[in-house]
Amino acid sequence: MAAPIESPCRNLCSLDAERKGCTGCGRTLDEIVHWRSMTEAQRAAVMARVKDFEPIRR
Repeated sequence: MAAPIESPCRNLCSLDAERKGCTGCGRTLDEIVHWRSMTEAQRAAVMARVKDFEPIRR
């Protein structure tokens, strides 16, 4: 059995109300809230979307 997909969190958490997501990892607020209850396929889709996300520094 494969290991569960780890969170893309980089411990640079800051929510951007305009983009409705995290400026550290690129996930949406909904993705952050539901991460633990997502299926592996859903997590893999999020990981594919944020794989090249560059944190937004302010």
